[in-house]
Amino acid sequence: MIQPTNMPTMAAPPLGLDALEARVRQDLAWLDLPAKNWLPTTEVNGEAVLPVAVIGGGMGGMAATAALQFLGVNAPIFDRAPTGFEGPWATTARMETLRSPKTLTGPALGKPALTFRAWFESQFGSDEWDALDKIPRLQWMDYLRWYRKVLALDVRNEHTLLAVRPRADGVVQLDMQTPEGPHTVLARHVVLATGRDGLGGAWVPSISEKLPREVWAHSSDEMDYATLAGKRLGVVGAGASAMDSAATALECGAASVDLLIRRADIPRVNKGKGAGSPGLTHGHQSLSDEWKWKIRHYINVQQVPPPRGSTLRVSRHENARFNLGTSILDLEWVNDEIRVTTNKGVFKLDFLIFSTGFRIDWSQRPEFAALAPFVRSWKDRFAHPAGEDDQELADSPDLGPAFELQEKTPGTCPGLSRVHVFSYPAALSQGTISGDIPAVSVGAQRIAQGIASTLYAEDIEWHFGNLQTFEEPEVFGDEWTPAEPPVQEKVPS
Repeated sequence: MIQPTNMPTMAAPPLGLDALEARVRQDLAWLDLPAKNWLPTTEVNGEAVLPVAVIGGGMGGMAATAALQFLGVNAPIFDRAPTGFEGPWATTARMETLRSPKTLTGPALGKPALTFRAWFESQFGSDEWDALDKIPRLQWMDYLRWYRKVLALDVRNEHTLLAVRPRADGVVQLDMQTPEGPHTVLARHVVLATGRDGLGGAWVPSISEKLPREVWAHSSDEMDYATLAGKRLGVVGAGASAMDSAATALECGAASVDLLIRRADIPRVNKGKGAGSPGLTHGHQSLSDEWKWKIRHYINVQQVPPPRGSTLRVSRHENARFNLGTSILDLEWVNDEIRVTTNKGVFKLDFLIFSTGFRIDWSQRPEFAALAPFVRSWKDRFAHPAGEDDQELADSPDLGPAFELQEKTPGTCPGLSRVHVFSYPAALSQGTISGDIPAVSVGAQRIAQGIASTLYAEDIEWHFGNLQTFEEPEVFGDEWTPAEPPVQEKVPS
């Protein structure tokens, strides 16, 4: 029977996560992934040595581990958080939705069934996908939990890293605190997938020392914003985290929020988004040092604007004030209130949040004390052009092709190159492929391929020995019958 052409098309019902997980298994089987283990078993003084250990079980750490796993390299993850709370998404992040376009493939490693879209549509259908604007933050966390589950990643939670100790005997020693007590892990290579503050921590201006610690916080601190109900709050900054902190406080009943914004205007254009292309994603590492610095410095100076939705989330509250062109000159704690002296006057507050970003600062990370003095940063070998001062870039580690740390003075820290940085501080050396959603798969595959190549080279004699002793025949000798020699004709005399 011919259907009328004006009949509405009925959307197919969602297939469900079980069907998607079966698809993932089938896709990987078709691609013959993961590869079989091809590495020798390694021990030091009778103690097992892992090929790779990954520190950090957020998006970057899981993507790097999955990429290594696909290449046949065992790489368990160690994370200090309880299961399901790795990374910032369900703890310190306070945005309602991600700022990234929903179509970005994130940590899918080129596998369609591993994308957020596949996960979403399998549960809610294509119509709901079409209606979705931005990805809700906690829904993204649910997707990452599923990613871990469907790939059966070996994540060992509640393992707090105490020390990273490169050794001259070809291993890196990791000292950890676990629920069962102190524990030592040995690995041939270590990947630090430790997030935005991976090699340092939150930065606040030194003037904050004038205030009691209990009346201020950094926007990345874990805290209960309900405690700000009824209080006069100041937020220093105008980036995404400033807007998210301000909005969260307002929604929790803050009496007022004053955003103290040094700039005369809020940035409007995300230059980093404009630079995004496969050419830069794959080509940044091959650029000259001068161009690497120029591009990253320009983006830093221009600054990233807060998301429109996050900004509207603040401005819809009548008790929110955007104080542009406002520079802090002094802070005082007087009569149980904060007095913020600025070029625009004095603000009287009950609590202050610094949304002032992060710094690469090894001294903030005692677990890196054994290696920090020996790491070569960009400032140790590159003289940046006049007028392009940039503390973030100067402090960035000067990484090798596999994201490996390099010695400031050769020979002073044997084994340092066995530690790899897969977090935001790798951006100057490698491009923004290790800390953000858009190109994290590219970064994960690059670091995995680099480490796999290094592992193979380190064991080349063992692999060559295996090659020589390999005796699996493909031809057995019964596939043909030798021909009889031709009859020789007599030669006339």
